Amino acid sequence: MTNSAEEAPTSTTPSTSDMKTPIPLSSHRATTLLQNLSHIQSRITSTSSSLPSPASTRPVRLVAVSKLKPASDILSLHSPPANLDISASESSSHDHFGENYVQELLEKSRLLPRTTKWHFIGGLQSNKCAQLARDVDSLWAVESVDSEKKANLLNKGRGERNERLRKELGDEFERNGWEDKLRVFIQVNTSGEESKSGLEPESVELVSLAKLIRSDESCPNLHLQGLMTIGAIARSKATTVETENEDFITLRSARDKIAEKLEIENKEELELSMGMSEDFESAIRLGSSEVRVGSTIFGERPAKKDAKVLEDTETDKK
Repeated sequence: MTNSAEEAPTSTTPSTSDMKTPIPLSSHRATTLLQNLSHIQSRITSTSSSLPSPASTRPVRLVAVSKLKPASDILSLHSPPANLDISASESSSHDHFGENYVQELLEKSRLLPRTTKWHFIGGLQSNKCAQLARDVDSLWAVESVDSEKKANLLNKGRGERNERLRKELGDEFERNGWEDKLRVFIQVNTSGEESKSGLEPESVELVSLAKLIRSDESCPNLHLQGLMTIGAIARSKATTVETENEDFITLRSARDKIAEKLEIENKEELELSMGMSEDFESAIRLGSSEVRVGSTIFGERPAKKDAKVLEDTETDKK
């Protein structure tokens, strides 16, 4: 991941940042990313507005999946460089980013502004839960929770994070809106594939886990945001305007049943996180509150062994 000669980086440190390491940004790369993001947001708006009311007014959150991409890509979208040759709508900042690997997220969160809202969307090991919730200050949500053990460990780590930040920030903790509770999505295996993580949609474990997370006695530092699925790739590729994705229908049905079991009057209080680059418009039509889009914004990802959080610059090479 090196910059070409015509993409000479310029060092940009946003005023909103408390970053200790300035991150070089390429104006050319930033322009491309912002235009890609704007295109996806336009498609989301168009799909949402085509729905019958009141669904047409329901906001859909876009999580830009930045795994294996450098911190400079994220910063280009979160705090775009000034004076780019793009429209005002394309230059607006983006806050929500998704990461798959705990160590990569830890590194990026230390480099990038605390105003970045991180979503952990990858497979989560129990032994990483407390560290993730404790050490990523602006962790906005964990979307791959599939056991009570993981929920309890995330609750513990978030409590430790809250205690530390209150000591560090004092009154600023409340004044700047640092939230006590970590949002949690329960991962549901809607496709039945053995290679996929998540609880079965009809399982008693799913109901039990939802109750645990919602309990202020058991998990006072967690908030049940909703359900998430990573459906079958074949179904995603086969999805069209006329063909509904079975995985999305299954997740919506599971959400409705959970809401009934937990006596949640407004079932849409529980969000649905479903839909990726191939099928996010279909997911929105079937009620998704959040879509996760990566390659359509950032382009092809490098192999994990070749990925770098900080890109090499021409200065670094000399």
